[in-house]
Amino acid sequence: MYKNIEKQAKLRLKDLVEYQDGQVVSRTLVQNDKVSMTVFSFDKGEEISTHAAGGDAMVTVVEGTGQFTVDGREFVLTEGETLIMPKDIPHGVYGKERFKMVLVISY
Repeated sequence: MYKNIEKQAKLRLKDLVEYQDGQVVSRTLVQNDKVSMTVFSFDKGEEISTHAAGGDAMVTVVEGTGQFTVDGREFVLTEGETLIMPKDIPHGVYGKERFKMVLVISY
């Protein structure tokens, strides 16, 4: 089920992706018909434009500060904070500064 990750090893999710200038970087850890789990890094000013997911999406910021817009409402999350973005509701993500997040989508 898990991929792109070492098993039976202590790790820090934020260390699984590095920052790249002018980029959003992602590393998928799980992808199947029930759940998806991906770790992202965003350079300052980078974004994922507004879209909707086919399942409930939970994001947890693991470093820095990210801005999330859900159905037109803005949320600013810092390290350790989590937000649920409901299925089929438009949302987008913006790097107010460099930040990393973990995204879990349950279908």
